[in-house]
Amino acid sequence: MAEVQRVGEVIEASTTGFTAQCYELYQMPPLGSLVKTGDSAAELYGIVYNATTASLEPGRRPIARGKDEDSEEAIYRSSPQLAKLLRSEFEVLVVGHKEGDRLYQHLPPQPARIHGFVYQCSPDELKDFGKSFDFLNIILNAHLPVPGEELVAASLRRMSQAHDDRRAFLVAAGKELAILLSGNLNQLNTILGRIKL
Repeated sequence: MAEVQRVGEVIEASTTGFTAQCYELYQMPPLGSLVKTGDSAAELYGIVYNATTASLEPGRRPIARGKDEDSEEAIYRSSPQLAKLLRSEFEVLVVGHKEGDRLYQHLPPQPARIHGFVYQCSPDELKDFGKSFDFLNIILNAHLPVPGEELVAASLRRMSQAHDDRRAFLVAAGKELAILLSGNLNQLNTILGRIKL
């Protein structure tokens, strides 16, 4: 079994989502990644929908420093303090939770805990979570700064990588989306085009 990778720590939480700060600059999970937080008694699952890198000080923006440098790496070598003055964060839409051995694809009764560790889900967890497509409805109805069809497509592409028969997984997801989006063929076609069925 693959080792689970810790990717950050919860710094803000609500019933519908949470924000996590990365331990290392620029080490955010990719868009659409399935991540989890919590413990064995109650785990929350979510989809990464946004990532940012910004100054630690609110209202203070980084300034350009590379005019006389040959590469981006040279900027960080000549100004090593930058790694301590910036932070990378990612935002997560909660799409399910696990209580004991039961997995639910709806909102949990409680939000994530502040300082809870956030882990990238393993391929086995991706397969288990992908047995149902109920989470797609949560994504499609969420009010996020990224288009729902982009997030749905990104999450399905990432989940499909854990399956032996990637195409069968995506076809099953496409059938579910055809039902969910029967009244919005433009949105359906956009998603299907992005998951490359």
